[in-house]
Amino acid sequence: MDIQDTSIPHLIDFKSIGSTELGYLTVAEFPSNIPFPIKRTYWTYFTPNNVERGNHGHKELEQVIVAVNGIIEFDLEAVDGTKFNFKLDNPEKGLYIPRRYWRVIHFSHNAVMLCMASEGYDVVDYIRNYDDFKNLK
Repeated sequence: MDIQDTSIPHLIDFKSIGSTELGYLTVAEFPSNIPFPIKRTYWTYFTPNNVERGNHGHKELEQVIVAVNGIIEFDLEAVDGTKFNFKLDNPEKGLYIPRRYWRVIHFSHNAVMLCMASEGYDVVDYIRNYDDFKNLK
């Protein structure tokens, strides 16, 4: 899928440089493989097995998520009810999440999630109630 398609969630393949002898380097940068300037980066770690996180949406925020370690599964839903499921299990793969998608996230034991966001943290941008999310239509 084209990196410029920002209307639906999709996977982004990142190219890695390196070898099994020396290790690998993977680069994420705007505009070559990230569809927005990155204004905030955060990561989660020491996540217990089968923890569910997310359960929210964003009004304007866009994100690209990478499972740096472990497996992270995303159940995404658009306001029109269209559903997507993605499994991140390799740091060479990222998930682009457009604005206005509800997300439920499942983590394997010790998964490390790296998130690159289009905006800084803003509590007003969060949609934490599912019914409020569905009313965005």
